[in-house]
Amino acid sequence: MDTTLAIIFIVVAAVVGIAAGFVFGVTYRKKVAEREIGSAETEATRIINEAIRSGESRKKEMLLEAKDEIHKSRTEHEKEVKERRAELSKQERRLEQKEATLDKKTEAFEKKEEDLAKKLQKVAETQAEAEQAKAAQMKALEVISGLTQEQAKQHLLQSVEEEVRHETAMKIKEIEQQMKDEADDKAREVIALAIQRCAADHAAECTVSVVPLPNDEMKGRIIGREGRNIRTLETITGVDLIIDDTPEAITVSSFDPVRREVARLALEKLIVDGRIHPTRIEDMVEKSRKEVERVIREEGERACYETGVHNLNPELVKILGRQKYRTSYGQNVLNHSIEVSHIAGLMAAELGVDVALAKRAGLLHDLGKSIDHEVEGSHVQLGADLARKYKENPVIVNAIEAHHGDVEPKTVIAVLVQAADAVSAARPGARRENVENYIRRLQKLEELTGSWPGVDKAYAIQAGREVRIMVKPEVVTEDNMILLARDIAKQIEAELEYPGQIKVNVIRETKAVEFAK
Repeated sequence: MDTTLAIIFIVVAAVVGIAAGFVFGVTYRKKVAEREIGSAETEATRIINEAIRSGESRKKEMLLEAKDEIHKSRTEHEKEVKERRAELSKQERRLEQKEATLDKKTEAFEKKEEDLAKKLQKVAETQAEAEQAKAAQMKALEVISGLTQEQAKQHLLQSVEEEVRHETAMKIKEIEQQMKDEADDKAREVIALAIQRCAADHAAECTVSVVPLPNDEMKGRIIGREGRNIRTLETITGVDLIIDDTPEAITVSSFDPVRREVARLALEKLIVDGRIHPTRIEDMVEKSRKEVERVIREEGERACYETGVHNLNPELVKILGRQKYRTSYGQNVLNHSIEVSHIAGLMAAELGVDVALAKRAGLLHDLGKSIDHEVEGSHVQLGADLARKYKENPVIVNAIEAHHGDVEPKTVIAVLVQAADAVSAARPGARRENVENYIRRLQKLEELTGSWPGVDKAYAIQAGREVRIMVKPEVVTEDNMILLARDIAKQIEAELEYPGQIKVNVIRETKAVEFAK
């Protein structure tokens, strides 16, 4: 009991103590806070007073600085204004001087204009006087010379024209001679080198073949009973057999050279065999046809080997071999093609052009002559079509098309083939020309050259390689001779067809004859 009371008493005493301590703490804190607040207010008042004093001092300093700055700016502005005024004054004085100078120049210019007007007036007066004097002089000259002004002008123009024509003719002659000399030298060198390295034989052939017979009795056996043998042979081979009064000979005629050769071989075999009847004829014709086909293939291969042309289509080789039995103006076409190939290759080597391509184009240039009797069209177009068909180079196609001038040559190869073809055809002994056609060509040449005004006589000489033209000296002058020869040569090129070239020789001769008595 006493213990409990004691504990209660202790607890009560502790609570009272705590409460008393709290009250004391609060009172003390309040006093401390009041004291600190008082100190802070005092410090704040002091700071404010110092700030006010400092602000007034700064204000005074700034006012002084502003006044100094304003004074400085005003001084600089006044100085700048003075400088600008001085510059403006200087410019005004300069402008016044320029204006005064311009006024002086204007016055001087006006004075010059007046002087110039006076001079122009004097010039006009002088010119009028000169015109009058010139007119009087022209009248006096007309009276003295007996010619009017227009006539004198025409006379002068004619003199000038003759002089210019003379100089033009001389210049043309000089340039032509120079170019001709250079071209002739170069062409002569190239062609001579090509020809001297190419030797080709010539065989004169035609469209008929003559088969010799051992005796005239063989003619009857070939004709057969009621003509059955000759009909069988003509039907199978497609040729015409001409049996006339020619002793111990029979003629085989056909425009197809292969058929003609087949018929010739078959006849020779039948004559040797002696057994001539339709069945035997069929057997011999078949054997001869196979033999000719073999020869055609071998000849095509030989031509390729001789010219060094390889990789030809086999069909082209056969077509090429058919040229062995084809002739043109008596010249064997296969030999001609081989010759053209060699000449074109040699000229290409001299000029630094593709030799292999030139030889190939030369060999194939007359390809169309192998089939021109079977297919409609010119041998040029047929050859070009064959070359395209078998995928030949476009250069070769153009060379084939251009070798007779049907189209424009596009490459040097085409020009070389054209030249080689002309060289091969025009060389002595290469071709035979029909006498009638030859005479007709010479007559046409003389008629054409003799039809020009001023031409007295014209003569075709040297087998038509040269034409000599005698002109009337009173009509054709020395200068006009050159132009006349040039114009005649151009007309010959345009209207005539001829191998090689024709020399146009214009001759003007004046003779004076007098007798002393």
